[in-house]
Amino acid sequence: MFKKILVPTDGSPLSDKAITAAVEFARTNDGNIVGICVSEPYPLSPMSEMAFSNEREVYEERSRDVARQHVEKIAAAARAQNVPCETMVSESFAPYEEIIKAANKCNCDVIFMASHGRKGLSKLFLGSVTHKVLVNSAIPVLVFR
Repeated sequence: MFKKILVPTDGSPLSDKAITAAVEFARTNDGNIVGICVSEPYPLSPMSEMAFSNEREVYEERSRDVARQHVEKIAAAARAQNVPCETMVSESFAPYEEIIKAANKCNCDVIFMASHGRKGLSKLFLGSVTHKVLVNSAIPVLVFR
């Protein structure tokens, strides 16, 4: 049924919960894992980029390094259970779009992901990547809290 599982991570303990469940599910169902972490680009406007170009490069490289570390946790968990796994890192101000693109590109059957369960103003202002994936995904999404 679900053979190819997309696992987005932000490196949080909740994401680790989704990783563990996805790897176990893949192991018991002869599936495989696609891990993704979306790093955020430098948050300055183009007008100020020239003044801080080195700062921007350093920020974005560090952000990609952290994202690579996060997906390596997925790969290590999969290796430990002899589950095939591929990983990817992308960069976007809209992580949910990158998650959905990855699911489509890799022909995933399901997405296992965490939700921080924000409510009220926090949810309104910060938004919810998980909610946006749920609303826009054409494949099932299993949410861990």
